[in-house]
Amino acid sequence: MIAVSTHLAAILSAVEPLAPEQRPLERARGRVLRHPVHAAVDVPGFDNSAMDGFAVRIDDLATVPVTLRVVADLPAGASQNPALRPGEAARIMTGAPVPTDATVVVPFEDTRDGLVGSLSETTVLVAPRGSGAHIRRRGSDTPAGAAVVPAGVRLTAARIAAIAASGTASVEVARAPRVAVVSTGSELVAPGMPLGHGQIPESNSFLLAGLAEEAGAEVVLRASVGDEGDGPRASIAEAERLGADVVVFSGGVSAGAYEVVKNSLGDLLSFVQVAMQPARPQGFGRTPAGTLVFGLPGNPVSAAVSFEVFVRPALRELEGEVDDVRAVVRVPLAEGWRVRVDRLQYVPVRLDRTDPAAWRAVPPAPGTRGSTRGLGDADGYAVIPPGDRDLEPGDLVEVRIA
Repeated sequence: MIAVSTHLAAILSAVEPLAPEQRPLERARGRVLRHPVHAAVDVPGFDNSAMDGFAVRIDDLATVPVTLRVVADLPAGASQNPALRPGEAARIMTGAPVPTDATVVVPFEDTRDGLVGSLSETTVLVAPRGSGAHIRRRGSDTPAGAAVVPAGVRLTAARIAAIAASGTASVEVARAPRVAVVSTGSELVAPGMPLGHGQIPESNSFLLAGLAEEAGAEVVLRASVGDEGDGPRASIAEAERLGADVVVFSGGVSAGAYEVVKNSLGDLLSFVQVAMQPARPQGFGRTPAGTLVFGLPGNPVSAAVSFEVFVRPALRELEGEVDDVRAVVRVPLAEGWRVRVDRLQYVPVRLDRTDPAAWRAVPPAPGTRGSTRGLGDADGYAVIPPGDRDLEPGDLVEVRIA
């Protein structure tokens, strides 16, 4: 058996990042930024008020209370720059440009009658802490030319807002990787169809297609092929016709007599045994056209773990994403667990959040540990390294939250 890290390194070494494309901000959310964005303008672009209140000269506040004459009213978006002589103030709203002569803003709550509609004067009751109080200076958030968002991160709504605020309207991002998902097995029948003896509803293609979409990919093909014939090779041809960057097979990669992926794609994929549980048998290769091809085990939990450990990192590499967004928590086990001496284990677990200060990792019930039911209840995977001591309830484990 080879190490998980060895197989993953071989996969990532075969990945060539997708070419970037220019997109307007309104169509960029969820995509990975391929080039850093620098501010085109100062943010904020002018000195503005951080409070609703009065723009004044601090020299007029040496002694309080003091009554000042109100000579201007400045809402947000105002273009005026009124002169303020000694003893004068301008009523100002949050975000409005601060007059050049003003050195502080006094919040309404520190004045008398500050909210009255038509004012000729106001009385300041409490002086601000010093010059510049409650004024946001030009460029204090981000000066023009400064980095706003680095390359290699996935664009969230907040990141797009920061880019927009810095004066940039479009960005270069990676397009979504195109993925084809193919389940194998002559026993598979579409969900809802009558089942013959020995047949089961096909579910892996739904599982893997959903995981691909959750990872930011576009699924261009979801199919199922039997154990006879050259279905896998035909599926690859169809996937490439549809522009797929990745083809993911489930099933047909083990050591049985009817392993259709292994039997039909032996010239294209390398098949290895990886020191992990579940999902020890793995296949990976690349077509002459550059399409990445994965051969995953057919058990649903094995397929899901394989996707998490091998396929999802490859999709991230295709997009040029630098940060793994999976959160990792270290929590105690609710139950004991048998540790393997020779392989890394990925255990689907549910996080018991009953006590917010003391989460616990709860493995699936024994009868559901290899099933879609147990997988469906899981919040993530406990990663249990090889060892010579079984884990007891209360022992800490790392959980990758899916």
